Amino acid sequence: MKKYFFLLVVIPLFFGCTPNNFNNKNPHLPNYTFTVDINMNLPSYSILLYPSNAIYYSSQGVRGLFIFNTGSGYNAFDAACPNQALGACSTMTIKGINAICSCDSAEYSLFTGQSAGKQYPLKQYRAEVNGNVLRVYN
Repeated sequence: MKKYFFLLVVIPLFFGCTPNNFNNKNPHLPNYTFTVDINMNLPSYSILLYPSNAIYYSSQGVRGLFIFNTGSGYNAFDAACPNQALGACSTMTIKGINAICSCDSAEYSLFTGQSAGKQYPLKQYRAEVNGNVLRVYN
């Protein structure tokens, strides 16, 4: 009986956790595969070395990327409004530590990607740092 109890407790642990459990699905936004390396020693990107600073990187993602230094790491989000169909107004802009959707004036935190009362958060991408090179990928 103890063997069965042990198996019932241990087996779910093997299937319950995955190291790459990363979900960024949003029905309004397509899912593109990309990798971009950003050298933060370059003047255009050196602002990312300091906490609470963000840049807009236009050549990847659906509508570009917002890359943000949280102080304890980096967040990379798509610049497309997550709760709007793609259209003329669906590219967001940076306002301090928030991203603003011009379609509905919703503000999304660049710390969390969330906006109060909205169904979908910002589409997030993976960000890794190696020295002064930041790799953002999906």
